[in-house]
Amino acid sequence: MSNRTVLVTGGAKRIGAAISRRFGEAGWHVVIHYQQAQALAEDLAGELPSAEIIRCDLADGAAALEMMRDLAARLPDWRCLVNNASVFPPDDVTALDPATNKEAMQVNAVTPALMAQAFLAEAQTLAGRRVIQITDQKLANPNPDFFSYTMSKAAVNSAAQMLGMAAEGDDRVYRLAPGAILASYDQNEAEADNSHVLNLLARRTGADEVADAALFLAEGPLASGQVLYIDSGQHLLSQPRDVIYLGRGDTGQ
Repeated sequence: MSNRTVLVTGGAKRIGAAISRRFGEAGWHVVIHYQQAQALAEDLAGELPSAEIIRCDLADGAAALEMMRDLAARLPDWRCLVNNASVFPPDDVTALDPATNKEAMQVNAVTPALMAQAFLAEAQTLAGRRVIQITDQKLANPNPDFFSYTMSKAAVNSAAQMLGMAAEGDDRVYRLAPGAILASYDQNEAEADNSHVLNLLARRTGADEVADAALFLAEGPLASGQVLYIDSGQHLLSQPRDVIYLGRGDTGQ
């Protein structure tokens, strides 16, 4: 294995799997990170031309840094880190739960920032390094649902902006903000079909569109610090609740 490499956290399922597939199809060596989905990671790696899997609990920042340093020591051309993995716990805007908040902030914000710092400092590459931080359109279109999740995405979004300002040479740090893509939390597919068209284009955005955007950021010419919204215009609206609830006709807390 000597071709350009990408690490995709949470890369075995959902949007992460779509991103892993897209990079693999484009000729990249894909390191598929997982925590519990080992079988899915193995199956996906077997479908790609060049891939491997790696396990790490991102709630453990020290373990994540050890993973990054091990990869940096052995990957000859590690060009891209896609920080995709996240937890999506429901909690109440009027009563923050400390345990829920601590997990969301660590997994969604602190660990990705640590990983980005380690990648930019240590990864060996034949070209510029690219960090792609998956955020969320709701940072531009806020609502009070999933309080700790949204706090954590706001934190990692700000961290990515600052890392982008500090990036040197050919290194770049980007943000990629999806809208409602796949069924989430307690939704079924019928509910997702109904709620995920609540955007300006009245269409359901595909995971493949997010994957295409990630590959564009990894290979394209954008300046460091930029953000792409892949949400069919959802972030341009003002929605009082998460679309999970709006799709059920629930507009109040």
